[in-house]
Amino acid sequence: MDRFDELSAFIAVVEAGGFSAAARRTGVSQSAISKAVGSLEKRLGVMLLNRSTRSVTLTNQGQRYYDRTKPLVDEFDEVDGEMTSSTLNVTGLIRIATPSTFGRLHVLPLIPDLLSLNPGLQVDLVLSDFVRDMVEDRIDLAIRVGRVDDADAVVKRVASTRLVCVGSRRYFERYGIPKTPAELVDHNCLVYSGLSESAANWPFTGPAGRFSVAVRGNLSSNSIETIRAGVVAGVGLGLFTQASLTDELGHPDIATVLDDFLNEVRDVSLVWPQRRYVPGRVRKVTAFFSTALAQRV
Repeated sequence: MDRFDELSAFIAVVEAGGFSAAARRTGVSQSAISKAVGSLEKRLGVMLLNRSTRSVTLTNQGQRYYDRTKPLVDEFDEVDGEMTSSTLNVTGLIRIATPSTFGRLHVLPLIPDLLSLNPGLQVDLVLSDFVRDMVEDRIDLAIRVGRVDDADAVVKRVASTRLVCVGSRRYFERYGIPKTPAELVDHNCLVYSGLSESAANWPFTGPAGRFSVAVRGNLSSNSIETIRAGVVAGVGLGLFTQASLTDELGHPDIATVLDDFLNEVRDVSLVWPQRRYVPGRVRKVTAFFSTALAQRV
């Protein structure tokens, strides 16, 4: 029996929840489905499914086998769809992960244009400051700000955004404006604890080169939105990428400080899992954001 038929039958049983349901879904007889799965188990030398009169469940080996083979079958289906399609339009679901604030300010506003250009596309936008595991969370494309440490991913830099230190007029009226990074030890610095580098050490550049200043304050968070809100409310100073402050920069009550000591930038990158075949929808969406984000950030 053809290996792909065996694999397709196995996946159908798993996703339908049983042999009879898989037969109804695929239009193949239940006996043929059962024979295909049995042949697959015999060839592999392991039991993939626990069978009972009431249910069919995956064994531990079956779960691992399903997790590894399902993406391969999806890619086969994607290739077939591209080869048989009579248009250049892409269809299907794409799951995109991006940091919360950056996604709200720069990715979400681009989604209407993306969907208008690709009517058959479905977008699942995951806004999270936590760096998602792309394989485990089935992320097709990630948009990341900052260094990307993922040996199993393809990274395409599309833009950059500089670091800025920001405070509110209310805060400066009460505590003064720091003139040098060293003066930050006397200020309330709000720390975004989601940074990959040491969050409580802010990076600067002076005549002698790069250096960092250990800062502290009465508010820290793994959410950039929280730190932004604290700065706007006059609680303290914050260090951000300029792209995270689209709503605040230029406002008369918000000002940057220590600009002469801040020349570091953070890359904005598109990231997708390393694999032989990249689905057409991922390539199309990647090309869209490559152009759109470079113009926007």
